[in-house]
Amino acid sequence: MKILFAASECMPFVKSGGLADVIFALPKSLKKNGIDARVMLPLYGQIPAEFKAKMQFKKAITTRMGWREAYCGLFELTHDEVVYYFIDHEYYFKRDSLYGHYDDGERFAYFCRATLDIIPYLNFIPDIIHSHDWHTGMIGFLLKEQYRHLPLYQPIKSVFTIHNLQFQGIFPRSLMHDLLMFDDHYFHVDRLEFYGNINFLKAGLIAADKITTVSKTYKNEIQEPFFGYQLDGLLRALDYRMVGILNGIDPTVYNPEIDPNLAVNYNLQTLEKKKTNKRILQTGLGLLVSETVPVVAMITRLSKQKGIDLVQRVFDEMMQENVQFIIIGSGDEHYESFFSHMEAIYPDKVRVHLGLNESLAHRVYAGADLFLMPSLFEPCGLSQLIALAYGTIPLVRQTGGLSDTVQNYDETNPAGNGFTFPNYNAHDLLFTYQRALNLYKSSQWQTLVERAMSSDYSWTQSANQYQQVYQELMQN
Repeated sequence: MKILFAASECMPFVKSGGLADVIFALPKSLKKNGIDARVMLPLYGQIPAEFKAKMQFKKAITTRMGWREAYCGLFELTHDEVVYYFIDHEYYFKRDSLYGHYDDGERFAYFCRATLDIIPYLNFIPDIIHSHDWHTGMIGFLLKEQYRHLPLYQPIKSVFTIHNLQFQGIFPRSLMHDLLMFDDHYFHVDRLEFYGNINFLKAGLIAADKITTVSKTYKNEIQEPFFGYQLDGLLRALDYRMVGILNGIDPTVYNPEIDPNLAVNYNLQTLEKKKTNKRILQTGLGLLVSETVPVVAMITRLSKQKGIDLVQRVFDEMMQENVQFIIIGSGDEHYESFFSHMEAIYPDKVRVHLGLNESLAHRVYAGADLFLMPSLFEPCGLSQLIALAYGTIPLVRQTGGLSDTVQNYDETNPAGNGFTFPNYNAHDLLFTYQRALNLYKSSQWQTLVERAMSSDYSWTQSANQYQQVYQELMQN
């Protein structure tokens, strides 16, 4: 079975969020199951030179963009036994950031078209194209509407995964004519039209043979108006095509036993060494070195989605406890300013690192005691899985993948592996936070840490579920 992943980012080449982790880890896991899984990506300017030096130029073609033709270069690289293809077009992809440009609609319309046009030159004709999020949503629609009559493309099936429904790729109607070469027949509520514009993610949904979401709970949530972002009606109609498959984490990247970023590696049998990582983290950040003071951490994008409003609302109350608080992240300016101000207000308790620092993040996962993730919504979430793998106990709101992975701990629920609260309410967060800190003082905390580290958070089970989806499509 041959699967071509199409995505806008992938570790270790470029990363802005959890999508990059998925596109890196899932193909590797599928290859262990005997599936030939390969990945198509844009050749961004930000890709490190060490990878570009190893790429092989394969082909140059032209691809049609409305009334004009555009250059399309194909490069290939094998990394960790997975074959990666890169679409080269410097005007579109040699930019200072991955997203947020005035012509993102044109850039990713080009990428979708180029992905299909380059397939005859790959020496690899996929059985299934698996597209991810809005940036690749138009691939399945183009395949169905403009390429299906060509013999090479007729057998190819399509799978589309929703990683975050909030971001849909909504662009003016003119793009449909000028770049995608669709006439007015396609500007209809049953096709590309979306409140007077066109919608890339909607295109991916209606064209896909199968739709997946990144957790079972999120699959159900997005069929409700609050989480559905005006697509809930369509998603309810397409429920028969949908399946929720939880993401995993790559144990070669997130594993305290082998993680090269840690001062001391540890596992379930050597948990005392986790305390060593805590002391070294405290020392490195200029905090009081104390085993009895719990270290509370957040590693997050600073946005409303991540529940930062709740933390902001009760932060002073949280700091009344005997704790140390570390946050790593970047995002909305007013959140960044707030936490920088809190670091000045509580210089002995709070440390803030604005920006992405992977090495520091790993050290915080290992050295912290409690991990806050009070999201408004969370399609899957990887941070809580990483925290569990490192024995750092997550405190989460019950939503999306957080509900599927973190079970509330109390004396009546011996299966619990963290702390949860149901309502998007700051004082519910504060109450749960205080309950967790009280438990930290007891012998039960060690049991909770051991339980957290005992579970399997790898991609093995998820890869098996994706394989089942592929096999069902191949049989139809």
